[in-house]
This record gives sequence, C-alpha cells and structure tokens, in this order.
Amino acid sequence: MKKMATGNQAAALAVKESDVEVVAAYPITPQTEVVETIASFVETRQMKASYIRVESEHSALAACIGASASGARAFTATSSHGLLYMHEMIHWAAGARLPIVMANINRAVGPAWNIWAEHTDSLSQRDTGWLQFYAATVQEVYDTVLMSYRLAEKVNLPTMVCMDGFILSHAIQPLEITQPGDFIPPINIPHALDTNDPMSYGNLTAQNDYFKFRRAMHDAQKEANVECRSIEKEFAERFGRKYGPTDEYRTEDADTVIVGMGTMAREAEVAVDLLRKEGMKAGSIRVRQFRPFPKLNIEGKKVIVLDRDCSFGAGGILAQEIRFHHNVPVYNIIAGLGGQDVRYETIADLVRKAKPEGEFWLGVD
Repeated sequence: MKKMATGNQAAALAVKESDVEVVAAYPITPQTEVVETIASFVETRQMKASYIRVESEHSALAACIGASASGARAFTATSSHGLLYMHEMIHWAAGARLPIVMANINRAVGPAWNIWAEHTDSLSQRDTGWLQFYAATVQEVYDTVLMSYRLAEKVNLPTMVCMDGFILSHAIQPLEITQPGDFIPPINIPHALDTNDPMSYGNLTAQNDYFKFRRAMHDAQKEANVECRSIEKEFAERFGRKYGPTDEYRTEDADTVIVGMGTMAREAEVAVDLLRKEGMKAGSIRVRQFRPFPKLNIEGKKVIVLDRDCSFGAGGILAQEIRFHHNVPVYNIIAGLGGQDVRYETIADLVRKAKPEGEFWLGVD
C-alpha cells in the first residue's frame, strides 16, 4: 500500500507493523509526532501495545529497559536534550544487551537553544554500544526501523535509527507500507527475566568478569556488520528495496568523493551531477550505518567529508572516524549545524575550493 507520510509518521508506522509490545516516550520537538501517532494507534486499537506515559526521557528508556528485560519488544523516540537526559540508561540498555529500538530525530543541543537539525546529539552516544543508522528518505526511515528489530534481536544490542529534524522528520514523501510477516520473527531474548529461574540482573561484577561482558559487546558490534548484510539482502529479495552500509553515487571512476550522512549527503548527489557537467570526476558516499562503522570506497581519492556535527577541539566526528579507519587525508567541512541551510550549489562550490586536507567551517571561515 502506498501513501504520503512524514519521516516521523513512517517511524510510527514501522513500529506498528513490527508488533511492538511496549512503547514508552516523552514528547520533545521535533520528535513529538512519532509518539503522538503511536499513541493514536494504541488508542484506536490499531496497535496492541502498552503505551506508557512517563514524566521524562530518562524514565522512558528505563521503562523500555524493564519491558525488554522481561522479554517484550520495546520502542522509544526522542531528540537532542531528551537523548542526553537518557544517557545513563543508554549505557544500561546496551550493557544489559537489550534489543530496544529508538528513533532519534536529530536536533541541535543548546545553548544557544535550537530546535533544528544537527547530528551531534546522536553522535555523542557513539561509544555506548548502540548500533546507529542514519536515514535520508521517508521510505528509508520506515525500512530501517523494520530491519532494526530483526538486527537488534539477532545480536542483542539496542539500535538507534536517526533522521534529520524537520528536514526529514516533517518532510512528506511517498511511502510503501510493507507487511513484514515472518521477516520479523517473534521476539526471543535468551537472558530475559524468568520467575521460574530467578537471577540477578546487572549486579556488582568482579573485574575478571566485567571486562568479558564488555568484550562480548564489542564482538556483537562486529557480528552486527555481518548480520546486517544478510538482513538487507533478505529484505531486498522480499520487498524489492536495496540497502547497504553506505549508498554510493557515481563513484565508479571518481577521483574526488564527498562523504556525508543524512539529508545533506543526498543534497551532495545533486552537487556531484553539477560538478560532473563541469568535467570533474566527482562522486559521493552516504554513510547509512555509523555503528559499527563500515569500510568506505575512498582509497586513492580526494576525500571531502561533510559533518553536521562537531567534537569540540577535534573537529567533525564523521571525519575522525574516516581518518581512523582509513588513514587517508581528509578535507573536513563542518556545515549545517543548528539546521543551517546547505544547498547543492554551496556544496559544489566548497568542493571546487577544497584543499587536500584541512578543516573549513561554513559561514565562519
């Protein structure tokens, strides 16, 4: 079935189709429409889930942790300061190996107060153990939430599906509603609480055991890389839509590659077309899967990285990851912070002027 939907509505519809049993969330702009839509589904009995109205984002994720620990499929959604308020529970969900799925609608962090798109909120959680995916279309939001339940429950790690606030969360695009059927099997958490077999959960752990739990999380991230490719392949075979850890555009013969995430990376594709008309062999790579970080097709190319984020004192976070994993020179453009409008003409102009390496702040430098 096809319909028109926003990115927020697509996330809610995917949750509905995933047979989620518990939803706990607290409204925050620009995420509110996600939980409003789910609340409507529950109220009109289109969903059989329990919707828990909590007093804060910290409580929302705590409730999901309790639900997931008892063996239920759980979902929450948030943005910006809501995600930061969850930070303690973000670590707990990953450490407890609970396959919760969260939609994070990317928004800048204050002060100064700002409600528009930026990736710093979710990227600040990159070391917590959560899997992270960044969508660029309404359809991709929907499909990624569906696949995230399959992946999270396979490797027992929570998963964050991110989309740009307002630019995608409130954009209306065509959406193909998919009936996943047995693509998402019944949930089975092997370490779920069992009243017939009582055990402690997250209790005080000695040094020699604690590090083993952390190594297991690290190995599960690597396993997720393999499992995700298998899930994406099956999804394409069943439903006809193909995904991967990255989305490459005109990179076959490119000697200059623009790398980014989210909607700004899609805008870069139009910049590539413009640069190609001028004779530049340009291409672009959109990183969909940030955790675990994928291998990129950038060896031997001039690499220009668009970062809608910043690790203060270190630069763009995506650029840092690329330098670490590939050891290549990177020209890092920090742009789009606080929802700054970055159009393809601007991206093309930045690429024309780009140096082999260095850093440039759009609107400042």
